[in-house]
Amino acid sequence: MPSLISPSERDYILKGIECNIRADGRQRPDYREVILETGVISQTSGSARVRLAGGTDVLVSVKADIGPVLVDPETGEGADKGQIICNVECAPSASQQFEGRGADELNNELTQMMTRFLSHNTTTLSTPSSTTPSSTGASNNNGAGGINLSKLCIIPGEQCWILYVDALVLDYGGNLVDAVFMGTRAAIFDTRIPKTEVQDLGDGNFDFEVLDDAEDTEVVEGREDMPICITLNKIGARHIVDASPLEELCTEAKLVVAVNRSGELCGLQKGQDGGIEPSLLLEMIQFGKTLGQTLIKQLDAKIKAEADADIIKRQNGQPVVKLGFFAQ
Repeated sequence: MPSLISPSERDYILKGIECNIRADGRQRPDYREVILETGVISQTSGSARVRLAGGTDVLVSVKADIGPVLVDPETGEGADKGQIICNVECAPSASQQFEGRGADELNNELTQMMTRFLSHNTTTLSTPSSTTPSSTGASNNNGAGGINLSKLCIIPGEQCWILYVDALVLDYGGNLVDAVFMGTRAAIFDTRIPKTEVQDLGDGNFDFEVLDDAEDTEVVEGREDMPICITLNKIGARHIVDASPLEELCTEAKLVVAVNRSGELCGLQKGQDGGIEPSLLLEMIQFGKTLGQTLIKQLDAKIKAEADADIIKRQNGQPVVKLGFFAQ
């Protein structure tokens, strides 16, 4: 991403957004085409690649491993829950801004955001404009992150499944946060966890066995309620979504809205130094929630279509071949 923008470029972008026409021909609420592929890395429990047309390219992998449960020594919480450990790495070849200390700071920021929005079972939020709970949202008892961490526990207080979620940014063309979260949701959908059988040895002792059958696996419970993020950029008196690198340089304030399929607000994060008027803030949140629901429906439809196509191929005795993330 360029580190500087000329006054004439800034003025062109600002006036264009005010007139509802962006430099690439889109209008303010328009999102670039999202290109999605799952199952691109065979050595993982689940994987996905997400590309924003002509821009950001993100590869996400999920690896399920068994480890000790993480118990809070003060409260005792976590004894019956699994874990999600997130990591985001921006490849230096993706952009000049991903070199040196700036890359480390960005990696840490994205990693902390993923951890906060996905692995913490906090409650969903409400806004003054949407205080009535949705009809489908009431069924989600897994917190704002969606995933049911209790289902990842094997032996309470001892062993659990740990999901290692690693995101690698291969190319950068703006709107990085949204692409990372869409890729993470798709990779979790693609994840399969082996089933386990727990044996009671008596005297309060337990043991377990991991079944070797590759076909006898389980999906991640609560994956349907995982949120994605919508980043809204305030430029002048307006806001846009899916900003390009040059548009991000013109951004005064940034608002990341985490939303699930039910339209529930799962998290908020403001970035940059500019302020956002209260009325505009509510408008941005509401727009982010609406757009988030729409994108989730589109992503889920693509994931389902890909899964259905694989099932048909297997039924017909045809090999299921994934192009992999090197394919263009």
